Amino acid sequence: MTGAAARADRPREVPKEAPKVVVVVLNWCGEADTRACLESLLCSAGHPFEILLVDNGSPDGSGERLRAAFPQVAYLQTGRNLGFTGGNNRGIEWARAAGAEYVVVLNNDTVVASDCVSRLVETARAHPRAGAVAPTMLVHDAPDVVWYAGGTLSLGRGAGLHAGAGRPAPRVDERMRPVETTFVTGCCVLLTRDAIDVVGGFEDSFFAYCEDVDLSYRLARAGFALLHEPRARLTHKVPVGDAEPSPFQIVQRDRNRRRFVAMRLGAARRARFAMWFYATRLALLARYALRRDWARARAIWQGAWS
Repeated sequence: MTGAAARADRPREVPKEAPKVVVVVLNWCGEADTRACLESLLCSAGHPFEILLVDNGSPDGSGERLRAAFPQVAYLQTGRNLGFTGGNNRGIEWARAAGAEYVVVLNNDTVVASDCVSRLVETARAHPRAGAVAPTMLVHDAPDVVWYAGGTLSLGRGAGLHAGAGRPAPRVDERMRPVETTFVTGCCVLLTRDAIDVVGGFEDSFFAYCEDVDLSYRLARAGFALLHEPRARLTHKVPVGDAEPSPFQIVQRDRNRRRFVAMRLGAARRARFAMWFYATRLALLARYALRRDWARARAIWQGAWS
């Protein structure tokens, strides 16, 4: 790429004996959250890493303001909103071209513990089969509550189910060991160079939501191990307790579930998914209609049938 869409600052050097690590943080009109995320990364200790800030063509100018505020952070401007998938994929491509052996995709609405990235890298280095490593993720406003602590890929639902969600978080104990899992969330995931070379990044066409379901499936199919590192921690700015999804989330979630199943699964699994999916969508449509929540009712219809 050339011009504004490919503009990036030169990455700083890391010690030659250390494998190169790049942390990709994607911004789209999220200046305050992105600033807090970058500040937490810059306070990290342990294994050295680059930070790449990718701005998805934010119309509010937040990308350029963040670039000015963090001159030590490499910067890539996509020029337009490519979604979670497209923006992060451009960051992964940049990191790969820069020689990264490990790429950490990190949501901008997170705050990492000082040793989070280092622990992810150490775990990946210690497990030759590792294709992806994810930390324990806690609710930011309730940091003793788990949001993600490993997960299960449900082919019947076309979804990733979070282990431990809503439960008290155990204290970090050095006796804890990584656990193999079947689903890693895109909120924070370390990807190895080998995994990227074999399966690539996220499926661009998903734009946002369920892209991590698809990536987890492709990694596992390619023979890579997906690991949860319980000693690595971050907080994620998600609501405390259950929250109603927005209409946009409903449409993207349901369309991408259908897309994932159609792209990746065989006829028998597609049939089982369809029986569950359309029955539950009709129930949700009725529930929202009874509440006169027409925006969400329309979103259910669009996500399931358009």
